Amino acid sequence: MENKYINDQMSETIIQCTKELALKHGAAALNVRSVLHSLKITNRVFYNRFSNINEVLDIVYNRMVVAMREGLSLELDPKKDFFEQVKELVVSTLISSYQLKMKFSSYIFESDSQSEENYLWWTKRIAGLIRCGKERGILGDVDENRTAYAVWCFIRGYNADALTRGIPLEQAIDDFKYSFGIFLNGMRKED
Repeated sequence: MENKYINDQMSETIIQCTKELALKHGAAALNVRSVLHSLKITNRVFYNRFSNINEVLDIVYNRMVVAMREGLSLELDPKKDFFEQVKELVVSTLISSYQLKMKFSSYIFESDSQSEENYLWWTKRIAGLIRCGKERGILGDVDENRTAYAVWCFIRGYNADALTRGIPLEQAIDDFKYSFGIFLNGMRKED
């Protein structure tokens, strides 16, 4: 956590409380007063450490994103179907982020859309998967960076729409597998 304020155990307590409240009630419903009331602390204790609730939510969200990324395996088994592995990888990302984003939806989409670091992290990994498919001779002659951007937009857009419309996770997964399968098939190398 990098801020110009006090960085101590109370800062961590505020961060953890904010996370719990956001997961329980949603980030949109969260404010400084909620945290103060929950922890029974004063304004001064909070504002000596953070400038506002969004600063704390940024920390919570970034930590959760890092944990999700660390849990993803981007290694592909050369003996298994490339397209099925990519589809399952993307679906596992959708599943791991779905519940988190349900609670943080409006906050996360604003934060994600402004985060160059998040964009670069994902497009680099997606480009690596595309490169792997090209090296195996499975994918056609597609531009890695432009296609990585398109895949990133497809996944984010699909996730945002499913969450906004409140589509149940199981239906979102089924619909996503179908749609993303069409997308992947369009990249197959023609015989």
